[in-house]
Amino acid sequence: MTTQTQLVRFDWAMKNLLRDKANFDILEGFLTALLRQEVSVIEILESESNVPDMDIKLNRVDILIQDQQQRYVIIEIQNCHISAYLERILFGTSKVIVDNVKSGEDYSEISKVVSISILYFNLGLGKDYVFYGKTEFRGLHDNEPLIFRRRRQDKTLEKLQSQDIFPEYYLINVERFADEMKTDLDEWIYLFKHAALPPHCQAKNLDKAGEKLDVLKMTPEERHRYDLYLMALVNERDKIETAHNEGWQGGLQQGHLEERQSVIENLLKLRFGVDETLSPLIKPLVQMSPEESLRLLMQASREELLARFGQQESE
Repeated sequence: MTTQTQLVRFDWAMKNLLRDKANFDILEGFLTALLRQEVSVIEILESESNVPDMDIKLNRVDILIQDQQQRYVIIEIQNCHISAYLERILFGTSKVIVDNVKSGEDYSEISKVVSISILYFNLGLGKDYVFYGKTEFRGLHDNEPLIFRRRRQDKTLEKLQSQDIFPEYYLINVERFADEMKTDLDEWIYLFKHAALPPHCQAKNLDKAGEKLDVLKMTPEERHRYDLYLMALVNERDKIETAHNEGWQGGLQQGHLEERQSVIENLLKLRFGVDETLSPLIKPLVQMSPEESLRLLMQASREELLARFGQQESE
């Protein structure tokens, strides 16, 4: 079995690395795969999570991009389920439009907005793992699209449809992805799910993502901060799950064991991706003291964990 290079989670990368112009190529590769057209990122604009403290906006990380077509592209990663999510992304696109219209500017100058949500929870019912939405005007009787015509500055006419103006939405349900690589986009979703590159990846700039997001290339200070982020994220998830389970017999010992098992399982997944070879380690880690298990989970490498518990099992 080939050991995969462990990469930092994409939400951490968006918050700390991808705002650097030297790393725009990673965003460009992902957007090219999703939108199925060449995308060039011009600049990163202010967004709600452009803050340094990891405790703020922990469950959600977003980034606002302007591309070469003067479109505004919102990429949002949501780690935990929230209610009224569709209303939330509608508000998000509307706010970007309003915030970027100058006083007295002609409405024709309003820029197109594309909203992309990378979700680590199942939103709604459906078998697919990528959903696309747009606003479209069609004839009520003939179902033909309504075509608009607008005069350009050079006096020529251009044809437009409603989707050329209204926002578009993409919802990526990471947990539903079954690791079957059929398109370039699938390779990126594999990275989102496992924090690792898929075998024989071919998608544009995915190899550069592998080089720049390598955990082993982090400084000790960066690695420490990243580990704290992972732990904070797991704790936050655990709080939400516990809140959802209120009313159950949470005071029972079995309930506490299940909570610890969930935390350890989530932390293993956050650090090393979905890796079935690590599943047998959950039980012995649960049986250890919280302090010792946390230290191992935060500091030990995948190989060190396997070696330690493999040796215990053989004795």
